[in-house]
Amino acid sequence: MQPRLQGKTALITGAGSGIGSAIAELFAQHGASLALLDLEPGATGQLAARLRASTGQHCLSLQADVTDAAQVNARFAQAIDTLERIDILINCAGVNVFRDPLDLQADDWERCLNVNLRGAWHCISAALPSMLAAHYGHVVNIASVHGHKIIPGSFPYPVAKHGLIGLTRSLGIEYAARGIRVNSISPGLILTPAAERYFDSCPDPAAERLRQAELLPCKRIGEPAEVAYAALFLASDEARFINATDLLIDGGRSQIYHD
Repeated sequence: MQPRLQGKTALITGAGSGIGSAIAELFAQHGASLALLDLEPGATGQLAARLRASTGQHCLSLQADVTDAAQVNARFAQAIDTLERIDILINCAGVNVFRDPLDLQADDWERCLNVNLRGAWHCISAALPSMLAAHYGHVVNIASVHGHKIIPGSFPYPVAKHGLIGLTRSLGIEYAARGIRVNSISPGLILTPAAERYFDSCPDPAAERLRQAELLPCKRIGEPAEVAYAALFLASDEARFINATDLLIDGGRSQIYHD
């Protein structure tokens, strides 16, 4: 296997579990040195140690709340000091907030927008100076199918994900002539820990899992690794003419009319 990120450096937020963890594993296998950032330092610490042992790549574990710009700037400075630069930024940190609009509390609204949208901007703004100095950088934002189709009962999550796709397109155009690409990925239902918690909360978890799978044309739920491979492509120089674009990864479900 020819490593597709040999000699590159990547900072991945939300790297402690789910899609972020899958991206970290795949990037390390493809030769990237990593800075793994998460709100929970224990998860990234264990992952970084395992990836160092299995791949020999430099893997740095960082803890930060992406809603806090000062924390983000400090951790990005630490990553650049250790890795010398950041070639690739993967914004995977996110939180599900699903509420009835009239019952939505101000704290829930702020949390949804701050983590899913403002947090991504904090990380991009922290990475941009070094990327612009190098005239090189790839940003991949993990958005959602909720940024394309409205699913009843999911407010205000789609608001943030629509905003994240808008941020992707706007910044991709803003910095295209300066060597920076900004793209996003919109996963559908993926077997992450959050999805597993949802299934476990149902009266009949197995029945709900089957019901969700039957809604998909492929009749199965997606895996984090399948999103990771898309991120690998968009973050690599193979995708050097792809910019300001969102890639749907939902098994085709969003293309089907539902009653």
